[in-house]
Amino acid sequence: MHSGVPLSDVVDYLDQYLKIREIPDDPRAINGLQVENSGTIGRIVAAVDASQATIDGVTATLDAGQLPPLLLVHHGLLWDGNVPVTGRRYKRLAGLLDYDIPLYSAHSPLDVHPEVGNNAVLAERLGIRVEGWFGEYRGHPIGVWGYSAPSLHTRDALAVELDRVLHTLKGSATLIPGGPERPNRIGIITGAAGNMIGAARDAGLDTFITGEGPHQSYFDAMEWGINVIYAGHYATETLGVQAMASHLAEQFDLDWDFHDHPTGL
Repeated sequence: MHSGVPLSDVVDYLDQYLKIREIPDDPRAINGLQVENSGTIGRIVAAVDASQATIDGVTATLDAGQLPPLLLVHHGLLWDGNVPVTGRRYKRLAGLLDYDIPLYSAHSPLDVHPEVGNNAVLAERLGIRVEGWFGEYRGHPIGVWGYSAPSLHTRDALAVELDRVLHTLKGSATLIPGGPERPNRIGIITGAAGNMIGAARDAGLDTFITGEGPHQSYFDAMEWGINVIYAGHYATETLGVQAMASHLAEQFDLDWDFHDHPTGL
């Protein structure tokens, strides 16, 4: 049996590797260690959301006497703000504390990381070499862009490839065909970045990939002459936590797995 790894060692490594205190973010994100434990972890579980379904799914896999895992997430426990520890906040915390499971959250620091970040990893999976960054969020560039891979010769082929690399059903990615049929300069900001279409246009991009956006973004895309592909908020943000967990597991000689709980959004 693995003797375990000190939680403090893992947290220190993550804080530095992700530049957790340097990357600006929404104050509700509370990046870093959100819930500690008695001090030791035996493996890593990656997930997109610190939801009740995720916590229940993790605790259901634990055996008696097994060292607790570190739960590594993109969307942490505290997005609903400074609220009393009652109701669902209590239930989620109780699930973690009862099983001695620590929780570490990385929102924007994981989005923008050049190696294991959501944007960089999705670009890599699509065969797009990152050429630069665009789209400021709280004073920090958040999106990546690069030139289309030869295999992605049309915007429809790009949408199909997104479904393949994100393991979503064919036709899940929604294309707004406002730009050229043959994409060239492609930008990526995962999650809910439909409000960044203007930033993609200003960066000289003809195609923009994100997770979701508001209704009026259809007209933004069509009138500004840019292809927009909505591939799902959840789906586009599954890659970073898995890449981070894999990297962390290699650094500390730990096993890891991914808890998949898609929202369909």
